[in-house]
Amino acid sequence: MDFIDEKINSYAEAHTQPESDLLARLSRETYTKVLAPRMLSGHLQGRVLSIFSKMIRPKSILEIGTYTGYSAICLAEGLAPEGKLYTIDINEELEDMAKRYFDEAGILSQVDYRVGNALDIIPTIEATFDLVFIDADKINYPQYFDQIIGKVSENGLIIADNVLWSGKVLNESSNIDKDTLAIVDFNKKVHEDDRVENVLFPLRDGLMVLRKK
Repeated sequence: MDFIDEKINSYAEAHTQPESDLLARLSRETYTKVLAPRMLSGHLQGRVLSIFSKMIRPKSILEIGTYTGYSAICLAEGLAPEGKLYTIDINEELEDMAKRYFDEAGILSQVDYRVGNALDIIPTIEATFDLVFIDADKINYPQYFDQIIGKVSENGLIIADNVLWSGKVLNESSNIDKDTLAIVDFNKKVHEDDRVENVLFPLRDGLMVLRKK
C-alpha cells in the first residue's frame, strides 16, 4: 500500500482537517489490538469520505466492510438527521468495538449493523442508497457493483477503496493473483459502464468514485 511518496502523503495530511479525538482513539486502539490495522481508512481517506458525504447529505448509506468502524463514522458525518447507515462485516468479533465507538459518536441509533456475507445480505436490504462505500474482500468487488447499482439513487455515489491494490493493477504478468485480477476487472467494468461516470483518485491505495447518472 505504501507506494505514494511518504513526504507527499505527510504534506497532504498536514494540510487536511485533523481527525477528531474520537477517531484518533479508534485508530490507536485498532493498531494496538486488531489484526491487519492497515485496513483502517485513516485520517486522509476518512476526511475524503466525510466531505463527499457532507456534499450530498445522504439519507441512506451502505458500507460493505465495517472493520472497526472508522469509515462508517466518517461517512455518517454527512448523514441526514433521519438517515440510516447500513454496514456489513463478515467478522463478528469486531462488532462490539465498532458499536462502542458508534455509540460514543452519537450515531448508534442510525446504524443498522449486519454480520455475515455481504452478497447474501445486500439483496435483503429494502432501501435506495445515496452513498455506497465498498471496502471488503476484493475478489467480490465486481459482484458487489452488480448487486448495488440498481439500488443506488440518481446522482448517488459509489466509492470503492483499494482500486490500485498497492500498484499491483499494473502487473501484466500471467501469474496475477485472484484479488488483483478482481480489482482489474472491477476497474474496467465500471469504467465501461454507461450507467455511471467515474474518477479514479490515486489517494492512499486508490479510490474509485462513481456517480450514477
